[in-house]
Amino acid sequence: MNFKTRTLTALSNHDADLRDKLSIVGFDGFVDTIVTPVALRTAQGEAFTPITTITDFGNRILGAAGKSTNIEFYPRMDKLGGNGPIMANALLAAGGKLKYIGALGRAAIHSVFQDFASRADVVSLCDPAATTAVEFTDGKLMLGQMRSLDEITFARLLEKMGEGALVQALGAADLIALVNWTMIPNMTAIFTALVDGVLPKLPARERLFFFDLADPEKRSRDDLLHALATIGKFEKFGRVTLGLNLKESQQVVAALGLPAIDSTESGLRAGTTAIREKLSLSTVVIHPRESAACATATGTSWVPGPYTEKPLITTGAGDHFNAGFSNGQLLGLSPESCLAMGVSTSGHYVRTGQSPAIADLQTLLTNWQ
Repeated sequence: MNFKTRTLTALSNHDADLRDKLSIVGFDGFVDTIVTPVALRTAQGEAFTPITTITDFGNRILGAAGKSTNIEFYPRMDKLGGNGPIMANALLAAGGKLKYIGALGRAAIHSVFQDFASRADVVSLCDPAATTAVEFTDGKLMLGQMRSLDEITFARLLEKMGEGALVQALGAADLIALVNWTMIPNMTAIFTALVDGVLPKLPARERLFFFDLADPEKRSRDDLLHALATIGKFEKFGRVTLGLNLKESQQVVAALGLPAIDSTESGLRAGTTAIREKLSLSTVVIHPRESAACATATGTSWVPGPYTEKPLITTGAGDHFNAGFSNGQLLGLSPESCLAMGVSTSGHYVRTGQSPAIADLQTLLTNWQ
């Protein structure tokens, strides 16, 4: 029996159980504009040859040094964005209950979040940030304007909710996912306030925490180390998972002084183990595009991914992995099956542009060649 069959068997026993699980996710929010860069235009609309790789795009920019250049971005879609909303939307699609706290609009909920807000309990802290997501065959560039995220503070959280309501909400949650540390300048301070003043007031119960750093390259090593140490303090109040893509994992091991990580199965198993042991966390996950691995107290697991060379969309793929992995944890599945849930959720999304229901994951796992 392979990992796909084991996961299908587990899902057949648990596919309705998410209806009783409450997830709280926060705190960012973006309006994402997905664009294709134009290399050569021959007529209006989509009559153009795209710039397909980051290398070619970089060379076009380098060629403008000492001069100037014009690069057209052809818009594909405006969509709900941000690590938190995308992860939360995927959690909802799988059947769970959801409370979202984040940057969805100050005066009113922004139009890209209207459908999401109609299906979840939402608290908006400020206006969303904006991202122009430039997609290539070998990766993507996320060009952000994020000033509004400076307003996301613990004081703002209390102003919008009140301490009593915040304690009540967190106390009822099965999963608390706090994501996009890099782009929220006050996130570590929020972590500290939660650990010191809020979480000790929660009733003792089984709960999961999930953290996603979101490419900490622009933050200092000291900032990153402080955040990682603070994340470790959440273990006192539940089981903590730190989710990383390959680049993020390489940044984390560099900051921690651990051996470098590569994308091989053995490299990912060793890397997840080293980070988990260094930070004393329950679970560490690393998910490159082609596979995923995790380490827990019982050992390591690894699964390949249903990789496609021609995805419909890539922005949000990692957030869908995080949602799928977390749903597996909420269902009480094995680490291996949680990984399978993660890569399947991401795999379905990049092929269709839609967040999958559990039935969609079962279909993908059944037909996976």
